[in-house]
Amino acid sequence: MITKDSIESAYCFIHQKWRVYKFSTMEWQKDDIEYAIAQYVEGMDRQLYAAIAHGKQDFLTDHRSFAYDMQKAEERLEEFILTKQSNL
Repeated sequence: MITKDSIESAYCFIHQKWRVYKFSTMEWQKDDIEYAIAQYVEGMDRQLYAAIAHGKQDFLTDHRSFAYDMQKAEERLEEFILTKQSNL
């Protein structure tokens, strides 16, 4: 079972990193964010990761699709938060 806390924690971390990444013009900063997200994903609840990855094996860890994956991760986590709140 995916807990509300794990969803909210993941959303906060990804939301914050995505906002910086999206507007950054510094490649080193983007690289640092990609590394931080990859590290976060390694320790992330596996059920939650699978749910937001939608079957994509390298979700949030492939440099070529990182920006797209971050946007999707934020959107999917936000949907989960809204769903959990409506179930309370």
